[in-house]
Amino acid sequence: MKTAAVLLAALFCAGTAVADTTVPASQAQITMSFAPVVRLAAPAVVNIFAKRIVQDSASPFSGDPFFDQLFRNYAQSVPRVQSALGSGVILSADGLVVTNYHVVGKASEIRVALQDRREFAADVVLEDQQADLAVLRLKGAHDLPALTLRDSNTVEVGDLVLAIGDPFGVGQTVSSGIVSGLARSLLSLGEGKGYYMQTDAPINPGNSGGALVDMQGQLVGINSAILSQSGGSNGIGFAIPSNMVRAFLKQAMAGATRFTRPWSGITGQAVDASLADSLGLTHPDGVLVSAIDLQSPFAKAGVATGDVILSVEGQAVNSPQELLFRMTTAGIGASASIDYLHAGKTRTAKIAMTAPPETPPRDAVTITQDVVFRGLTVERINPAVIAELSLSPTARGVVVSRAEDLAASVGLQAGDILLSINGDQINGPQDVKEAAQTSTRFWQVDVIRQGQRLRLRFSI
Repeated sequence: MKTAAVLLAALFCAGTAVADTTVPASQAQITMSFAPVVRLAAPAVVNIFAKRIVQDSASPFSGDPFFDQLFRNYAQSVPRVQSALGSGVILSADGLVVTNYHVVGKASEIRVALQDRREFAADVVLEDQQADLAVLRLKGAHDLPALTLRDSNTVEVGDLVLAIGDPFGVGQTVSSGIVSGLARSLLSLGEGKGYYMQTDAPINPGNSGGALVDMQGQLVGINSAILSQSGGSNGIGFAIPSNMVRAFLKQAMAGATRFTRPWSGITGQAVDASLADSLGLTHPDGVLVSAIDLQSPFAKAGVATGDVILSVEGQAVNSPQELLFRMTTAGIGASASIDYLHAGKTRTAKIAMTAPPETPPRDAVTITQDVVFRGLTVERINPAVIAELSLSPTARGVVVSRAEDLAASVGLQAGDILLSINGDQINGPQDVKEAAQTSTRFWQVDVIRQGQRLRLRFSI
């Protein structure tokens, strides 16, 4: 386990619901017991058991370290069943359940167990790795207990919350705490690109996908990650806000097969104290627009490079992740009012929340043969791909959308923009497929990663 890492772990909840579910009517009652809240919320939290097929590399040299390393890229791919445990939250009486992507992603079989011991097979309705969310449909379910989504914009630092779960598989556990922070991003830790609510309610490995509820038993977040050196709780847990869950659920119920975020067409950076000073600002607030697609809704509304976006629908934005969150929760098809600074003056504009265009076509290619780039998926860059992978709006060419198996072992990562392979320029996904068939031991791949040009060299 790595030091100071964000740990994603499964959570599953159980309990009994036999008593009065009246929520506390006063602060005095709250301090006496959380039991009424638990009785209200626990029946809507479920256990999730997922199985997925993963590909292991089997060495023909019986595990000899020297030959395994020398011939690692000639290893055979062998399927293996991997089990995952987690939890989810019922959000509709007819069996829609929300959980984390990392609990059910790529699952070949999913079973869901309710508090009353009923079990259902489940299918994935919608999933998104970047959002770390998935919606499941329980087969044959009806009249199920469901939680109500609270408007997470009304949550404040200091609010009491409960996390319900099954840490380490010991059985149902309820932990209490407060909302410790809002507008958290885990980018600085190298994990995820989302926007989170922070809580000190103890959350341990085994807790992902479960409910973070308020004192009325309403869902305020889906527990997703912890920050820990030991693997146990340090009182720093992260939950996906309920408004993001609502936006995700809305698209799932509308029949979407891919989660679509509104098109901003901008690249921005948080305004810190030094940047504010250089821009002549009195406070380090907002998101500086460093690049913009001239065909994007923001550009058409008058926003330009060098402007500072201050708020969306009256909600302050102080990071690119928070800006995307506010846009996403507004929803495709809506319009949102923004305040921004242009040439030192505050302006207001209406931004249309439209889906990013899928032109040119992605033409995705996945390398499945036993070659050096096995496990690599590449796509042609278009505005939709830019939005999904958080690329610069000026990005062009071919991007790695997924790097697994051998492709990951040679250093390729999702989000890498491929420039050339062994000196041959990459103009489209088919170029990558053809390059992978090259008979050579020595490889050189030029990529752009997070704005920096890199050269990867390796041999097989």
